[in-house]
Formats: sequence, structure tokens, C-alpha cells
Amino acid sequence: MTGDSSNTGTSNTGTGKTHAGNTGGSTDRRDTVRAAITQTEWTGDQESMIRKHEGFVRTAAAAGVQVICFQELFHGPYFGIVQDPKYYDYAQSVPGPLTERFQKLAAEHNIVIVLPVYEEEQPGVLYNTAAVIDADGSYLGKYRKHHIPHLPQFWEKFYFRPGNGDYPVFDTMVGRIGVYICYDRHFPEGWRVLGLNGAEIVFNPSATKPGLSNRLWELEQPAAAVANQYYIGANNRIGAETEEFGDEAVTFYGSSYFVDPRGNYVGEVASTDTEEILIRDLDLGVIREVRNSWQFYRDRRPDSYAPIVEP
Repeated sequence: MTGDSSNTGTSNTGTGKTHAGNTGGSTDRRDTVRAAITQTEWTGDQESMIRKHEGFVRTAAAAGVQVICFQELFHGPYFGIVQDPKYYDYAQSVPGPLTERFQKLAAEHNIVIVLPVYEEEQPGVLYNTAAVIDADGSYLGKYRKHHIPHLPQFWEKFYFRPGNGDYPVFDTMVGRIGVYICYDRHFPEGWRVLGLNGAEIVFNPSATKPGLSNRLWELEQPAAAVANQYYIGANNRIGAETEEFGDEAVTFYGSSYFVDPRGNYVGEVASTDTEEILIRDLDLGVIREVRNSWQFYRDRRPDSYAPIVEP
């Protein structure tokens, strides 16, 4: 699918710097950002999955997309369905060869890429991570998923340590970008820290199955966007990875979307079962309008929030 506020996109130029805190705006970015998120099914092998996403970048760039985010653990199956050490082999150094591959692509197409990968810091020290690459191909840094579930078909503590790198915000060519990964979205505290650190767009790449999750998927990102007054791009996988996991496979339901700082969907929600590059134009000027109307940051009372951080 194609177009402005529709489902395919292109890129722009400029350079970015890494920031993990409040930052001033990039002087060369535009007020309207064309952003994309993807949803797709597992191809059956890692190399073809990587090539597919390289194709997504090229297609998006041809449609004017300036920033693109892939789904959680984009280069493999969602192996949290089972507990099997063979999936440790999917882990990559970050930065490393996979990151470098997409750095070259980002520079070629002048597009910011949010790259959710399985990270190995060293043998046995593994994280669910998203690397952020600027439009000139520079590696800006990474976010490591903080909140790790461990329940049937989401056995993530078998594979990942909790993130230990705070909630960085990256000053890119298109603006200030934050990342929160899947299960993180159930915890409002991280959303708020990303806002305090200056995020304008936060991406939430996910792998989410039907059940209670369906209703939460509809509620949580719009609520977080309103409470923190920024844009959110939330994407989910599609399909059932039956050839990989047999009867244990779940059916991921897509329904990827962007939501604005007022909590409204930007365009339509993606399908539940079709591969898509969902492209939307995000007017960053809306952030200032909303914050001038509702002074949530002014009226916060952090002095009264001590119980939130008590174990």
C-alpha cells in the first residue's frame, strides 16, 4: 500500500547526534516527519528475513520516508515461545556486522533506522535491544528492553537480561527519538522518562499475541501518547510461526499504528494479517500545541511520587 498518511514511504538528508537527556532540536530537521513501521511474518531463515527488511528500507525510502522502525527481534522468529538454547545463536554484537549492514543502507538512502535485534554483549550476557542509526549511517546508540516477561509462550527471561542503559533519547536528523520494546509498554514510568528526556517520537516494536493483549494494545499507546505528549509508533508481527514451533506457535495480529500527542490514531490501523509498511506524516508542531494547552510537565509532582520507586 502506498502514500501520504498511508502504507509505503522515502528519505531525507542530514546528520544526527546521540543524546540521553533533554536536548535542543536539530537545526536541519523538518517539522513534518514521514515515518514508517513494518509488520511481517517470519520467513523461515535469518538471511532472507534480513534481506526482506533491506527491501522495506528501499521501498520506504522511495516513498519519502525519513525514519523507519522494524518489529521486535526483526531478524529471527519470536523464539520466546519456547525455551531452547539453540536460539542463542541469533544473538549479534551491537554495534556489529548486522548493524553495520544497515548503517550502509541508511547512508545510501538518507533514512533513520530503528533496528530491534537480539544482542550479545559477551557469551551468556544477552539483551533484547534496538540500535538507532542516523540518516548519514552513523550508529547513535541502543536501547535495551527493561521489563522482561516470563510466562507461557513468552519465556523471555530464558533469553534476556533486563536492560541496564536507562531510557536514552537519540537526536537524529528527523528529531528526538526514543524506543520502548513490547512488554515495556505496560509500565508507564519508562514512557514518562522518555518524555522527560526530550522524546518527540517513541517507537514500540512488539511481538504480541491475541488475548487480554488485544484490548491493552488499543489502550496503552494512545494513553501513553496523551500522558507524555509525543508521537508513538507501535508495530506488531503477523502470522503464526508454525513451522518453527508447531502446536506451540501463536498467531501475531499485526494492527500496527501511529498515535499523536492527543491520543488519536494517525491514519488507519494496519491489518491483522497482511504484510505492510505503514507510513504516516507526523507534524512535530502538534507537540508544542498540546503541551501549551495541557501543562502536564509543569504540573508534575515528583516530590510526591516516592512510592513509585520503592521495591
